[in-house]
Amino acid sequence: MLTRRELLKHSSAGFGYMAMAGMAHAAESTATSPLAPKQPHFAAKAKRVIFLCMQGGPSHVDTFDYKPDLQRDHGKRGKYGGALLKSPWEFRQRGESGLWISDLFPQVAEHADEMCLIRSMHCDQPVHPGAMTQMHTGTAQFVRPSIGAWTLYGLGTENESLPGFVSLSPPVGNSRNYGSAFLPAIYGGTKVGRPGSRFAQLARRSGSTQDSVPDIRNPNLSDREQRRQLNLIQKLNQSQMPAGDTSNVDGVIQSYELAFRMQDAMPSLMDLAGENAKTLKAYGADGGPTETFGKQCLLARRFAEAGVRFIEITHGNWDQHTRLTADHAARAEACDKPIAALLADLKARNMLDETLVIWGGEFGRTPSAQSGDGRNHNNKGYTLWMAGGGVKGGFSYGATDEHGFEAVENPCHVHDWHATVLHLMGLDHEQLTYRYAGRDFRLTDVYGNVVHDIIA
Repeated sequence: MLTRRELLKHSSAGFGYMAMAGMAHAAESTATSPLAPKQPHFAAKAKRVIFLCMQGGPSHVDTFDYKPDLQRDHGKRGKYGGALLKSPWEFRQRGESGLWISDLFPQVAEHADEMCLIRSMHCDQPVHPGAMTQMHTGTAQFVRPSIGAWTLYGLGTENESLPGFVSLSPPVGNSRNYGSAFLPAIYGGTKVGRPGSRFAQLARRSGSTQDSVPDIRNPNLSDREQRRQLNLIQKLNQSQMPAGDTSNVDGVIQSYELAFRMQDAMPSLMDLAGENAKTLKAYGADGGPTETFGKQCLLARRFAEAGVRFIEITHGNWDQHTRLTADHAARAEACDKPIAALLADLKARNMLDETLVIWGGEFGRTPSAQSGDGRNHNNKGYTLWMAGGGVKGGFSYGATDEHGFEAVENPCHVHDWHATVLHLMGLDHEQLTYRYAGRDFRLTDVYGNVVHDIIA
C-alpha cells in the first residue's frame, strides 16, 4: 500500500488534489505554503524553543531567588502584611558561576553554568487565568495569538509532516495558551494529551506513547479512502476561496493536508519503545514520580530533533497556598531529573546552542506565609530562567527587593521577555505583525524592549 506521502504525490487525476485544484495553483500553493521555512529578520541565535511551563506559580524565593534577609527576618511582619516565611530549603552556590539555587532542584543546579536567571520578572495579573494568558499571548483582556503561534508564523517549520508547534499536556479549558486566534489556523499548536488523562495513563506504561495525539488514527477508513475523502473536502474548500486575501481558507486546507501526513510521522516519532534503557533512566522515564514528565521531556528532544519549531510542556499543580514544604518538594522531584537530562542530552547532541530552553510559571509567590505553610500569588516579582539558544550561561539578571516582594533592579515585564525570545529567534518584535480588523497586531502590542544584557 502506498504511504500517505506517496498518495499525496501520486494521486490520480480522478481524485487527486492537484488535478482538482489545477497544476499551476498547486505549484503556487506549495511554494507559498504558510508553514514553509522563512528567513528571520536577522541572524538568529536559536532555531527552536522548548518551553517548560510550570503552571500554578512556583515560588521564586524557594527555588532560584536567594534571599538571606528572608531567612534572617523569619516571623517578622512583611512589607505588605503577614509574617515572613523563610525557605525550608537551603540555597547553595552552583557551578563555576556561583549562581544561588536551592536544594529543590539539585540536578538542574548542576547545569547552573548554562542557565540565565531573570530574577526581576513581573506581570500585570495576580490571578492564574489572566497571568497564564498574558504569559502566552501578551494580554489577558483579549483573544490573541500565542507566542508559539507567532514564532511559527514568523519562521515556518523544518518538517512538512509534523506540526511546527506542539503543546504537551496543556491546561484543560485554556486553549488560548497554544491557540492562533486571528492568525491562520495552521499556526496554532497541536495539543498532545492533557494532565490526568490519556497521556498520563500511557506514561505509566512502558513503551509506546503513540496514541496520545487525539484522533491520530482512523479505524474506519483506509489510507486511500481517507485521501479520496480529503480531496473532496479540499475541493469544497477551494470553491469557497474568497477574492483577495485567501489566508484563512489556505490555512484550513494546509491544516487538513498536514493532519493527513501526521498519521505517518507522529506515531513513529512518539513511540519511545526504541529508546535504550540508559536514556529512559537518565530522563526518569522508566518509572516513579518522574516518569510522566520524563517521557514528555524526552519527546520534546525528539520533536526538536525532527524540526518542530516550538515545543511546550506544561507541568501543573505549583499553586501551594498550603502544604508548601511537602507539595513544592513533590512538584520539584517530578521534574528536576527530567529537566537536567534534557539539558544534558541537548548539549551532548550539539543542539543546546540552537535550542532555547525556558523554565517558568505565570508568576511567583509571596515571601510572607499563608496558612502557616503556604504562600500567596505574587506577580510583582519572580524568577524565570533560560538556557542555550544564545543567552548568557551562569548569569543572573535583575533582582527583587531584600525579601522578594517585587522587582526593583532591571525589571523585566512579560512584554520585554516576549521581545527577547523573538529576538533570539531572529525576529524583530516590532516588525512581526499581522493585519487584522484594520490594524497591525503584534505579540508585544505597543510595548516591549529586548533585554540585550542577557544575550551572549
